[in-house]
Amino acid sequence: MKSVRLNINGKPQELDVDLRRSLLDVLRETLNLTGTKKGCNQGACGACTILVNGKRIVSCLALAAMHDGAEITTIEGLERDGELHPLQTAFIEHDALQCGYCTPGQIISGVACIAEGHAKSLEEIKFWMSGNICRCAAYPGIVAAVAQVAKEI
Repeated sequence: MKSVRLNINGKPQELDVDLRRSLLDVLRETLNLTGTKKGCNQGACGACTILVNGKRIVSCLALAAMHDGAEITTIEGLERDGELHPLQTAFIEHDALQCGYCTPGQIISGVACIAEGHAKSLEEIKFWMSGNICRCAAYPGIVAAVAQVAKEI
C-alpha cells in the first residue's frame, strides 16, 4: 500500500492504494467516479481516457501509485456550476453518441485534442482522435462536434 495525494476534478483526495491498482480502478471502484469506462483494459480502445496534469492518458494502463500529486480530470469534472462543457453540448447537438459507452473517453480526448492544437482540420481531428474507438460508428458526429468547439474557442 502507498499513500497518494490526487486532485480529482478540483477536489483533493488522499488515498491508500495497492501498488498494482490502476487509476481507472481507483476512480471507478474506490471513488465511485463511474463515468470513466473500462473497455478493453489493455489501452487499445480509449474508453478510459482521462486528463492527468492536462495530458490525455488511458487510465487502465496507469498505476495510481505513480501519480502522487497529479491533477486528474474525468468526465465528471468537465461541467462547471451545472453547465455542460461546450464539447458535451456539441456531442448532443451533433448526435455524436449512440450507445454512449465510449462517449466519456471520446469527450475527454476531444477536449485534449483541441487544447493540444490538433483540431485545425477534419483530417487532423480524425488522426488525433484515432486512439478512441466507437463501436457504434458515431465518428462523423464526434468529428463534427470537436471541429465546432475548436472553432468556437
